[in-house]
Amino acid sequence: MKTGTTAGWMKHENNPVLGGEYGTCFDISVIQDEGIYKMYFSWRPKKSLALTESKDGINWSEPVIVLGPRETEEGWEDELNRPVVVKREGKYHMWYTGQYKPGAVDGKSWIFYATSEDGVEWQRKRQKPVLIAEKPWEKVAVMCPHVIWDDQDNLFKMWYSGGDQYEPNAIGYATSIDGENWNKYNGNPIFKADAHMEWEQHKVGACQVLYDNGWYIMFYIGYHDEDYAQIGLARSRDGISNWERHGSNPIISPDLNNWDGDACYKPVAVYDGEQWLLWYNGRKNDLEQIGLAVLRDYDLGFE
Repeated sequence: MKTGTTAGWMKHENNPVLGGEYGTCFDISVIQDEGIYKMYFSWRPKKSLALTESKDGINWSEPVIVLGPRETEEGWEDELNRPVVVKREGKYHMWYTGQYKPGAVDGKSWIFYATSEDGVEWQRKRQKPVLIAEKPWEKVAVMCPHVIWDDQDNLFKMWYSGGDQYEPNAIGYATSIDGENWNKYNGNPIFKADAHMEWEQHKVGACQVLYDNGWYIMFYIGYHDEDYAQIGLARSRDGISNWERHGSNPIISPDLNNWDGDACYKPVAVYDGEQWLLWYNGRKNDLEQIGLAVLRDYDLGFE
């Protein structure tokens, strides 16, 4: 039995489910689409966004690049990564991170927007970013967007990470009517590291937020320090304030000397009707690959 989990979560025995010959694969978005899981992932060796598909969430097809780098004077899209995809009314919407990376830890990040009729061929909606770092807390980078469509409010709602380029520091919130023009919440950041919790004392970021039964559920990364990351859970009634951390955090942690032995990043969870499937990227040394954890229950275990 794999270790590194709490609250009933179990890592899949055949992890990682994506990586290996493909090199570093990280920071993914997964949607269920007509009985198929579609995973959009960051493919570091290609500096691109790729798509792979699966019927079971474990065995994945050969990746196909769906959006690649673009040369600009500003270096906005030297590298593409950290996508989120929403399918609404038959159309696919993608927000993703464009990065200028002159060195290992310096550079800048912005958030861009593209749409697609089939989820494979994408068209950029703007040549410029739809979200930029402009507030003091955002420093040089906004990245890791997660977006949902709220039918009741008729809004796209985005949670994004802001701060340092190497690893962002906190999570902000923004809304949009059209997916292109965004209004940032005046009280940002809405979720920050809790210095009293050792496992996430340094930073938080790269969240996924789901609305379920009156709660906004957040899966997020907590950083003990710059390099050691784990995965936690929190919830809020409005998705903005009064976040309650899960009592068993962190729910996913590195397994020493395993493929995810140094860090666990960027959770994406889907409830398939019987269980929760949570994909994440694990790091060992410089290689990141995608693994799967399962919770064989609907109840996430909040008290």
